[in-house]
Amino acid sequence: MRILVIEDDARAAAYLVRGLMESGHVADTVEDGRTGLDMALEGIYDALIVDRRLPGLDGIALIRELRGRGLHTPVLMLSALDSTAQRVEGLQAGSDDYLGKPYAFVEVLARLDALLRHRDQPPGAARVLRVGSLQLDCVARTATREGRTIVLQSRESLILEKLMRHSGEVVTRGMLLESAWDYDFDPVDNVIDKHIHRLRRKLDEGFSQSVYCILSFEMQTNISMDPSTRFGNPLLRTICLRHSLEE
Repeated sequence: MRILVIEDDARAAAYLVRGLMESGHVADTVEDGRTGLDMALEGIYDALIVDRRLPGLDGIALIRELRGRGLHTPVLMLSALDSTAQRVEGLQAGSDDYLGKPYAFVEVLARLDALLRHRDQPPGAARVLRVGSLQLDCVARTATREGRTIVLQSRESLILEKLMRHSGEVVTRGMLLESAWDYDFDPVDNVIDKHIHRLRRKLDEGFSQSVYCILSFEMQTNISMDPSTRFGNPLLRTICLRHSLEE
């Protein structure tokens, strides 16, 4: 999952982000409500953790604005304001769950998992993805091929999820960065190449038939050339792994 933490307490935000990343998620953090609203509206997050008391725009107003604009990303609100009336106000504003401070991270994680497990998922957002003989559990972050378990690192599983959800389509470098790295990550030139190479090697190890995926991105879009030769052109820096996982 990619999660946005909107929390003005730096220590609390660091605690949440560290726990989320150690649990295999991608986490971004922002300390004020107005910037948090702008980032949430990008629509790239699976869930939001929102503190109630925020500078610029408080959590209640932020959530109302999100819902008013038609964004239905699951929201877990955190607050030291934990009376019955205050919890009800947060839920009525549009948050999906409300957790009082202080809290244990294990409960935060359990509530996030519950929100994503029970929400109405759009087509293609299944928990378990299957393409040919390859299967990926997007919650447990485990992959199997023909019943054999494949051990993946966190980012490898996030990249594989993106590729499987877009089977048969072109997946850009930006889409993969967005799915597996945080907002402030400054990518080096070949970071995607390395992860794709390692992922493909793991998926193929021990099998006579290769699993092919397609990942195609162009570093320079103003170059026109014969498609049959473009993969060898260093200016395009195109990776080609055919995306038709065994039928």
